[in-house]
Amino acid sequence: MRIVIIGLGTIGKTILKNLASESHTITIIDDRREKVEELIEKYDVFGVVGNGACMDIQKEANVNEAELVIVVTDSDEVNVFACMVARKLGAKNTIARVRNPDYSKQINEMKDYLGISMLVNPEKDTANEIFNLISLPSIAQVEKFAKGRVLLVGIVAEKGCLLIGESLISLGKKLSNRMLICAVQRGERVFIPSGNFVIQEGDKIHFTSEVNMLGNILAEINLVKSPLKNIMIVGGNKISLYLAEQLSHSKYKVKLIESNKNNAEELAEMLPNVTVVCGNGRSHDVLIEEGIEAMDAFVAVTNIDEENMIASMFASKMKVRKAITQIKSDDLYGMLDELGICNKVSPKHVVANRIARYVRALTNKRGSNVLTLSRLVDNQVEALEFAAKTQQKIYDKPLKELNIKKNCLIACIIRSGQVIIPDGNSRIVRGDNVIVVTTHKNFDDLADVFN
Repeated sequence: MRIVIIGLGTIGKTILKNLASESHTITIIDDRREKVEELIEKYDVFGVVGNGACMDIQKEANVNEAELVIVVTDSDEVNVFACMVARKLGAKNTIARVRNPDYSKQINEMKDYLGISMLVNPEKDTANEIFNLISLPSIAQVEKFAKGRVLLVGIVAEKGCLLIGESLISLGKKLSNRMLICAVQRGERVFIPSGNFVIQEGDKIHFTSEVNMLGNILAEINLVKSPLKNIMIVGGNKISLYLAEQLSHSKYKVKLIESNKNNAEELAEMLPNVTVVCGNGRSHDVLIEEGIEAMDAFVAVTNIDEENMIASMFASKMKVRKAITQIKSDDLYGMLDELGICNKVSPKHVVANRIARYVRALTNKRGSNVLTLSRLVDNQVEALEFAAKTQQKIYDKPLKELNIKKNCLIACIIRSGQVIIPDGNSRIVRGDNVIVVTTHKNFDDLADVFN
């Protein structure tokens, strides 16, 4: 696919990194020559230096031939205008980053008129991700497949979890509710587990489940937790604004701490159902005084990663049930599991993953059989939903008789709306949707999973 990326800030570079490994023809545009030259050399892409909203620059980048133009500069206005120019030149699809809350609603309503196929808002998308983590207190991550009928759920094997000490074979015999463990992160290592794999305390486990069975599964493995009610947010920015608004409308009791007096006063006006405190959310005394020990969840979303990490670790020490940390640095992001911080969000990764799923959907229209894509375990694992379209020799045979590649697992089969959690006797038939979890990259067809 021909893709043009305009804007090479933090999010633009993350999108480029994700897409450059997928055999697309990519052209980048930015007005910083050194940045363009650096990324051309690093990712073997084409590059144009200049204003990405300028028609002449877009013509030089052959935007007229692009199937997708992604515009993620720091300016909402430039992003919208650049998309309009791209569509005028003949680009088939466009994505614009729009961050300003004042613009978001009206642009979303006008996006067809403006020639925008998809809007991304890193702060709002991240707030949605955090909201999902709070509304599902036992879960560290959840991805949806088969139009929401199948969930790929991430949990932590905490003390008391009945999975600990069990092999996958023994669990298959003991559990009455069907689940399939697809990937396990243990420290820095990632496993696509076989039947003899034994779960240890502290493992981060990803499993597939039919959406209606998730509650039963969590209850059976002793991971049901009561709903979270009292939420503390540290950091007064767009993420905390979107999140606090969403939480307060859903009847959560929210306290937001912001150190800047003017910001705190503005947030208090915009969030009448939220308790806004002007104070230092990094201060031990302030957190204690504001009742951190009585909180069910703690969310650190300041603009400084290290402060978020320390505050979240303190919240965990105070026995807060769920601490959620925003991290921007990839170097620090990879350290969090080692520090016991299991619930983490990164705005650039949230947006990059949304765009990766959109690109896969476009690719599917061009002949690929990938319907849905999600990345797990710091992008080390991919979960893909394939459409079993064309006739294959792997159909109508028990999975145990097929030669599946190493580090690949058939995680779920959806047949005529029925969800099948497979075992060795399960079969794939033409017309199924099949979810595969793998450490391999760039699979484009179900046949790629088999030797």
